[in-house]
Amino acid sequence: MPAVSSVAPLDPERLITTLARHQVRYILVGAVAARLQGFPCLAADTDITPAREPENLHRLASALRELAARVFTESVPEGLPFDCAAATLERGQLWHLVTTAGRLDLIFEPRGTTGYDDLAKHAVQFEVFGVRLDVASLEDIIRTKVAAGRAQDRQDVIVLREIIRLRGHGQQ
Repeated sequence: MPAVSSVAPLDPERLITTLARHQVRYILVGAVAARLQGFPCLAADTDITPAREPENLHRLASALRELAARVFTESVPEGLPFDCAAATLERGQLWHLVTTAGRLDLIFEPRGTTGYDDLAKHAVQFEVFGVRLDVASLEDIIRTKVAAGRAQDRQDVIVLREIIRLRGHGQQ
């Protein structure tokens, strides 16, 4: 497996198209999901909530092997060896990874949710890089940020609610 540089830039196109090629079912969550819906932020990583079905975890594992996924830690930013197997993925709730397409967090149950099926109910769809993406709704992103309760999340919630308010007045 090729080593991943500690400075691998975020390459959302490569990440999204690789996941699509492997037919991975997931909901895009976090900053990238909010950004697609007008939230003014930069993202250092991509966060996804994958479906937990065994077949999907096998497809995800295959995509992660193609992306040379490694476990990200602050002390070893280039990543530690990672067994990209469905059984390994199934054992965790949260995986912080570094790949050849940048940082990727697998969050199976974002705070305030019960995971993929919960988020899929209100997901919005976007076409990005020729791929149809299921993206967490702004309301669900707010729900996760409120549940997390960090200072930055509380600030983000104010802006996200304002985006929703403006949309309600026909200003998109």
